[in-house]
Amino acid sequence: MGGHAAVDRELYIPRSWTCDPDRCRAAILGEDTVFATKPDLARTMIERFLDAGHHVGWVTGDEVYGGNPRLRTALEERGIGYVLAVACSAEVPTSAGKFRADALARKVPKRAWQKLSAGRGAKGHRFYDWAVLDLAEAAPGRHQLLIRRNRSTGELAYYRCHSTTPASLATLVKVAGSRWRVEETFQTEKGLAGLDEHQVRRYPSWARWVTLAMLAHAFLAVVRADEHAHRTTPDDLIQLSCNEICRLFIALVVRPGYVEGALWSDRYGRLSTGYVKAN
Repeated sequence: MGGHAAVDRELYIPRSWTCDPDRCRAAILGEDTVFATKPDLARTMIERFLDAGHHVGWVTGDEVYGGNPRLRTALEERGIGYVLAVACSAEVPTSAGKFRADALARKVPKRAWQKLSAGRGAKGHRFYDWAVLDLAEAAPGRHQLLIRRNRSTGELAYYRCHSTTPASLATLVKVAGSRWRVEETFQTEKGLAGLDEHQVRRYPSWARWVTLAMLAHAFLAVVRADEHAHRTTPDDLIQLSCNEICRLFIALVVRPGYVEGALWSDRYGRLSTGYVKAN
C-alpha cells in the first residue's frame, strides 16, 4: 500500500446539544441538526464517498460499529464487504439457532485455528491465532464470524463478516488488521497537521480547521507514496516518512519572520512586549 489518509469528517454532537436549540444556534449549527449516533455518521460518510463515484471493497471498525444492525444492513445493500468487531455477548445466527459469540468460540476445534499476521506493527508482524465460522443469515452474500486469539494471553476478539463472494480467511484477517490505520491517521494528523489544536466553539471554524488538517496530511501521504514509488533511496539513508517530509517542507518553504509588538507572559505571570521570531 502506498499510503493512507482521511477523506471525510463528521462532528459527533451529543443529544444534550441537539435538544438545546439555543446552544446549537450559538455554535452556528444548522436548524435541521438532529442527533446521530457514530454508526449513523459512519454510514453517512461511506454513502457520500460511494455516491461521489469512488469504490471501496471493505469496511472495518470496532464494536461500536459492528454492533449496529443498520450500518451492517446498509453495507450489505451497497454490496460492500465488512469485518466489524462485535462484543463477546453478541448473538449470531447459525443453522442450529442463535448463539453468543463466545459460546461458539468454545466449540471451535483445535485444528481449526490458524496462525496468521494481522499486519506489521512497530515491532514487526502481529501474529494471532484465527478461526472462522459460517453463519446462517437470510440476507444475500456470505456471512461469517471471525475469531481472533492472542497467542500469549489467550484473549479472544470477535468480528461479524460479510462478503458478496467467498473470501479466504487470510483476506478477512488482512481487513481486520487494517483497522490500525485509522488510529495511525489520527495520531499523524495530530502530530503533523494540528488536528487536535482547534478550540471547538463554532461549527464552521471546526469544519474548516479539520478539513485543512486532513488536506495537509493527505499532501504528506501523497508525497511520501510518490517518493517511494518513483525514487530509489540511497543505501545509507532511510526512506522518507511523513515526519521527515514535513520537516523538509518547513525548512525549505516556510521562512522565519518577526512580529513586532508581541505580548507574552513569562512563567511568573509577568507580561512583556518586544520582537518575537515567528516560524
